[in-house]
Amino acid sequence: MQYRRLLLLAILLGAAFAGLGYRLVDLQVLRHDELRAKATQNTEREIFREPRRGDILDAKGNLLATSVFVKTVCADPVLVGNRQAEVARARAPLLQTGESELYRRLLPRLRQNGKGETVTNRYVVLKHKVPVETWEKIRAGMSQLSFGVDEKKLSKAQQAFFRDLRAKAIFTDPVDDQQRVYPNQSLAAHVLGFVGLDDREVGGSRVIETSGKEGIEFALNAKLSGVRGWRVTEKDRRGRELVALRDQDVEPRDGFNVVLTIDSVIQHILESALADGMEQHTPISISGIVVRPRTGEILAMATLPNFDPNSPGSAPPDARRNRVIADVVEPGSTF
Repeated sequence: MQYRRLLLLAILLGAAFAGLGYRLVDLQVLRHDELRAKATQNTEREIFREPRRGDILDAKGNLLATSVFVKTVCADPVLVGNRQAEVARARAPLLQTGESELYRRLLPRLRQNGKGETVTNRYVVLKHKVPVETWEKIRAGMSQLSFGVDEKKLSKAQQAFFRDLRAKAIFTDPVDDQQRVYPNQSLAAHVLGFVGLDDREVGGSRVIETSGKEGIEFALNAKLSGVRGWRVTEKDRRGRELVALRDQDVEPRDGFNVVLTIDSVIQHILESALADGMEQHTPISISGIVVRPRTGEILAMATLPNFDPNSPGSAPPDARRNRVIADVVEPGSTF
């Protein structure tokens, strides 16, 4: 009887170890590539690092176009909980967004992930192109936000909820965005052109990048844009980077600056003269060029109607067209 029991125990232990061995072979050998790819997908992240777009200057070094870094303000609806109304009321003025629209974005929404599981959205974009100064005001305001309750009398879990709401519910995207700024508004607008956003695929990921649409911004876009950098790293389950496991870290190369032959003082004089002619004779359009005859350098070029490249969409297409370059003109005695 004892030998039978020992034999039965040996058979059971052998079967258990055989099953364990088979499982290990299955995971480590047969499904190694599949599981390694899945683990990499869950932990490894590739972050694109945008270069700073180059400046455009006139012949004397005066700034005509530049780029400033801005924030993308986001929210975690789960951490906001049921306090959407208070947060929307307090942050809507700084974000220059309607209170009702902000309230709608802060509401949690259920969706199904790739595994068929029902999850709640944890990342909602509230506003793009937010200046750094505005973001600092938003962060400071969130840290001091009052909800009209005596939090000292609440449970530890409720106190932790309000603490996380103030500190983590509103945050910024880890990668800074940039905004193109034309400090002189409409001065030399047709020469400078303007920029827009392009959505394209890079390395299997969708990225949004700034590119020139008209004028010098378009003609010298490759020089102004620079070269994108990237970082390949790993993150833990809370989304925090594991710096020790950072694999690649390539710095972006900023775009080149462009120096024009345009003299902003002469450009202003020309545009003022054209504005007087426009008011006196009310033509459909009026254009002018100032050239240095000795070298052929263009010191000023303008056409009216004009537009502000800081908000090109507010002007009709005809106002954005550089008629001096784009239109066919019959040769006259002046030329």
